[in-house]
Amino acid sequence: MIARVLLLLWIGGWIVAGFLWAPLVPVLGETTRVLYFHIPAAWVTVLALGWSMLHSILYLKRRDMDHDHQAAAAAEIGILFCVAATISGSIWAKAMWGSYWNWDPRETSIFFLLLTYAAYLALRAAIDPGERRARLSAIYSAIAFVSVPFLIFVVPRIYFSLHPDPIINPRGKLDMDPKIRTVFYAMLIGFTGLFFWIQSLRVRIARLEQVRDTAAGGML
Repeated sequence: MIARVLLLLWIGGWIVAGFLWAPLVPVLGETTRVLYFHIPAAWVTVLALGWSMLHSILYLKRRDMDHDHQAAAAAEIGILFCVAATISGSIWAKAMWGSYWNWDPRETSIFFLLLTYAAYLALRAAIDPGERRARLSAIYSAIAFVSVPFLIFVVPRIYFSLHPDPIINPRGKLDMDPKIRTVFYAMLIGFTGLFFWIQSLRVRIARLEQVRDTAAGGML
C-alpha cells in the first residue's frame, strides 16, 4: 500500500515539476508538456506488449495458466497505453500541424498496431476460457510482437515524418534541457512502475476468475 501511494506521489510530483519547473522548448511551446505523457505511454506500450510476448512463449513451453494470465493482462494494458499515446500524440499533432490526424507514418504505424492487438483481444473473446484459448492466444501474441519494433521504430524512420525533432533529433539522440530530461526520465520510471502495478492487479483478477470458473464447473 505504501509503495502504491509513493508511486502516485512520484508521478504527481513530477507532473507538477513538468508544468512549473521544467522550461518549454521554443519550437514546441506549451505542447512540450505532452512529452511527459506521450513518450512514456509509448514506452509502456512496447514494454507491455513485450511482456505479453514473453509470457506467451513461456506458456507454450510450460503450459502454466498463470503465464496466460500475465500475457493477456499485459496485452490489455499495452492497448490501453497505446490509446493514451495515440490521444496525446493527436493533441500534439493538432498544435503543431493544425490537425489531430494526418496519416503520418508514426500515426499510421500506431493505427496498425492497435488493429493487430485488437484482433488478439477479439480472438480471446471468441474462445471459451481454457487451454485452447491460452494456446491460440499465446501463438498469436508471440507472432504479433514481431510487428511491434517494425511499426514503432522502423517504419517511421524509413518514410518522411512530420513528427517534430527538437527533442529527439534525426540521429535518434536526446537533445533536452537538463530539467526537461530529469522530468522526462522520472516520468518514464513512474509510468513503468504504474504498468507493473496495474499488471499485478489485472493478473490477480484473472486468477480469481479462474478459481470462480473452476468452482462453477465443479458444481455442474
